[in-house]
Amino acid sequence: MTQPVLAIDAGNTRIKWGVFDGGKWNPCGALPTVESSRTAEAWGGIAADIAAYASNVAGPAVERDLEEACRAARRPFTVIKPQAAQLGVTNGYEDPRQLGSDRWAGLIAAHHGHAGHKLVVNAGTALTVDALAASGQFEGGLIVPGPALMRRSLDRGTAGLRLTEGSFNAMPRSTPDAITTGAIQACVGAVERMREAMTARGSPPALVVLSGGAAAQIASHIPGTVVVEENLVLDGLVLIAGAD
Repeated sequence: MTQPVLAIDAGNTRIKWGVFDGGKWNPCGALPTVESSRTAEAWGGIAADIAAYASNVAGPAVERDLEEACRAARRPFTVIKPQAAQLGVTNGYEDPRQLGSDRWAGLIAAHHGHAGHKLVVNAGTALTVDALAASGQFEGGLIVPGPALMRRSLDRGTAGLRLTEGSFNAMPRSTPDAITTGAIQACVGAVERMREAMTARGSPPALVVLSGGAAAQIASHIPGTVVVEENLVLDGLVLIAGAD
């Protein structure tokens, strides 16, 4: 029987977690990253003998809070690091350690979950667009601001563009719609440019594997086959835990 795993994805905006028992995710939860000191309280109902595997891109202070929460429950705690190769995925970065651990876990999950050449996209505070060949070779990727961060940058960096909520419109006729649509289109454009780059290398992606808190904002605007995976990083953490 597969041992349950507490998988933790500590990102720039929120900390997301879930317990995988071999068949389903239960329970799942999240906290704002700025409230990382509350994780011990939030995990109060999770059995202490369930080992924790974490991806952390939120910095050392958050990692200390996660470690302390696990120590208080006497829970085994592992923070994953990107490898040169792992579970069939080869890291194409010149320095494999520079790749974000969330991207690494997502690549592993996408490789095991979907055949063929693919783009692995995480839409959160940042948008990452990673090229993954059918062989498991990670060929490279882009990092750009996510939709919300783009909108905030206009609010903070310009005198006349204040942050208001708009709607997507292919031909915007108001400033809020222009800002919202522009942010979405910029993200979709990054995906499409990476699609073109993969195609030029002879590995045209058959699908886009999309995850992240902003996935719903951009999914319907990306051409071709898009598969939304709500727990992609957590799925990768479970696979890594199983290999350990």
